Amino acid sequence: MPDAKPADSAQHPDRVLAELDSWQREVRSQFPIFAEAAGEAYLDSAATAQKPQTVLDAVHRYLTTANANAGRGTYRWANETSALVERCRGRVRDLLADPDPERSGVHFTSGTTEALRRVALDWLVDTLADGDEIVVPAADHLANVSPWQEAREVLARRGVTVRLVEMPYEPSGDYDIAALAGLVGEHTRFVAVTHLHHVYGADMNVHRIRRLVGDDVVICLDAAQSVGHLPVSVADLDVDFVAFSGHKAMALPGIGVLWARNTRGPRYVHRGWEGTPNTAGLVSLQAAVDWFDVTGLDRIARWTVALGARLTDGLYRLPSIQVLGCQHSLALDSTVQRRHGLVTFRHPGISSADLGFVLAEHGLMVRANAHCQGPAGERESSVRVSLHAYNTVDEVDRLLAVLAQLDDSLTDATSYR
Repeated sequence: MPDAKPADSAQHPDRVLAELDSWQREVRSQFPIFAEAAGEAYLDSAATAQKPQTVLDAVHRYLTTANANAGRGTYRWANETSALVERCRGRVRDLLADPDPERSGVHFTSGTTEALRRVALDWLVDTLADGDEIVVPAADHLANVSPWQEAREVLARRGVTVRLVEMPYEPSGDYDIAALAGLVGEHTRFVAVTHLHHVYGADMNVHRIRRLVGDDVVICLDAAQSVGHLPVSVADLDVDFVAFSGHKAMALPGIGVLWARNTRGPRYVHRGWEGTPNTAGLVSLQAAVDWFDVTGLDRIARWTVALGARLTDGLYRLPSIQVLGCQHSLALDSTVQRRHGLVTFRHPGISSADLGFVLAEHGLMVRANAHCQGPAGERESSVRVSLHAYNTVDEVDRLLAVLAQLDDSLTDATSYR
């Protein structure tokens, strides 16, 4: 059972942070990169997560004791490598709480982008007919927009016309389910959604989509920002495809996952010759899943939500800062506070690029750009802070202190003029 609901972390962050303090110190000590990062705070985990020692050790052990190609030989190292590929499939099913592992498929890719594109080109283009419609979240990550546009182009060249319906959004950045109800109908065949938004940090409540579209429509989930950050259950979400990247879930870069339920429409299979798998990446992914089991994804979620709430509340108190996303979720007493350790903001007097450089000079590593958002997303760049279990209260407070000091400096300069 999870320790507590995220709302507990969001509305009472100091209590949760104090409760998990010793746990978090132990977690942070397992990441060797921070031993060499005195005075620096890594606040960009939505781009890529750091790796615990157990993951690094597992990769080193494999490469120095059993490195071989999978499915290409009959000697011991090759057999061990083939076996580890299958073990990794099983651990991914465990990670996703797969309710029907005998039927589902786990396919390895280079990351989320390739996984979503595989769904589009290896499966979707062969299931759609003339006049069908698919719902596309055009304000989410481009990786969850471009593949569906490409699928439409492929079908158009075949003489098949498919309509892309843009997912409607509320002003908060959440999906507008009421508006969506008026857009889906008998021609809707496929809906692409995101679990946690990569700019707003919000849980997009995708479980509501299934209730709206019914039992026959296929739902594809971009879980790049949720897997490895909180417990994910494909049974609870009732989706048909799940894509995520290993490097955002404490595994190595270059390994990703496409999970397929295989109960709606034809069974998913990769097209073409797959070639040599990224065996070192698979070893790292399996080790990361093992690490999550020991560390506790429920505790990771509680820590990052609480830390994000502390950050959001601090930014809310700075009059110059505009926090993106749901404005009703900024105060700690809000009942809709649900940012999962990812907070994005702007400063009206400083460009986001310049603010990123200023923060970097203070040892605060953030992302400052447009964040690869789709065509219906934010037009102006912003600063994104994304947290994980290894981040500390002190790092968040340092960031807030630098921003407050910057505000004071700008106020003094204005007064002087």
